[in-house]
Amino acid sequence: MSRETLEYHWGKHHRAYVDNLNKQIAGTELDEMTLEDVILSTYNKGNLLPPFNNAAQAWNHEFFWESMKPGGGGQPSGELLRLIERDFGSFEEFVKEFKAAAATQFGSGWAWLTYKGNTLDVGNAENPCPSEKDKKLVVVKSPNSVNPLVWNHYPLLTVDVWEHAYYLDFQNRRPDYISTFMEKLVSWEAVSSRLEAAKAKVAEKEKEEEQRQKDEEERLLPNVEMVLESDADDSDPE
Repeated sequence: MSRETLEYHWGKHHRAYVDNLNKQIAGTELDEMTLEDVILSTYNKGNLLPPFNNAAQAWNHEFFWESMKPGGGGQPSGELLRLIERDFGSFEEFVKEFKAAAATQFGSGWAWLTYKGNTLDVGNAENPCPSEKDKKLVVVKSPNSVNPLVWNHYPLLTVDVWEHAYYLDFQNRRPDYISTFMEKLVSWEAVSSRLEAAKAKVAEKEKEEEQRQKDEEERLLPNVEMVLESDADDSDPE
């Protein structure tokens, strides 16, 4: 990635998303939210509210920059590599699928590696929610500013395939840009850290759900006992 591309991409495009978002939410209840909560609130089940695009693009770009490092690329290790090999068959097959997703995203958008702990019950025609139920790593792509947070996925890695991300360096050769990103820029340390954080969040949510169900059962138990006692009384002979 050349200095010129970085100056335009980070210094102008990313900066504009942040500045425009700040103007849009100033003095509103969104101004007090985290950026992630702004995204989820304004996604509005696919019926996007005005601040969504700038909020999502600000988040996407920050995540993108943190996905890279000088002298990156290569192959991950540890738990990340184990899950990649489990869910894609091999690291090479994962790279092939990730590159294909990025190269075939029509128009502007993003390709992602995500950890999917669960799924939403609904999707929409523009941004369908993947249907797998089990916990696994998946490759997905999203149009324009949409990101996997709105599908309840945990993003681990992304590549920006908007033209402004690569056109100064690669012109219309998007596949060459994607290959350079994967082979020379990806920070697998960052991806591994995100995976561990995602797994911890999923475990915490599961624990909270188990407790919620337990509390609900305890709340309903007296009513069940009353019904059983009433049925028993009704069945007693006079």
